[in-house]
Amino acid sequence: MDSNLAEDLIKFKLKSIQETIRKILDKWHESNIDDFLNKAKIGELPDAELDAITIKQLVKDLDKLENLLKQIKVGNSYLGDI
Repeated sequence: MDSNLAEDLIKFKLKSIQETIRKILDKWHESNIDDFLNKAKIGELPDAELDAITIKQLVKDLDKLENLLKQIKVGNSYLGDI
């Protein structure tokens, strides 16, 4: 796969995940992931458990995709040196 295409797809997916996280936080009137997760954990936000689980998974996905994007960019910089 072309690395530029892969980079574009990853950026699109990152934006989509970030928008989903933002929608969940807005739903609960929260602005911070950590605060939301903590409030869900201690029961301050009743019925937020499923959204908290979703956000935890989305954050993991973000980390994986950001690392993959870095690898692609590093790979492209090496190719540029050849």
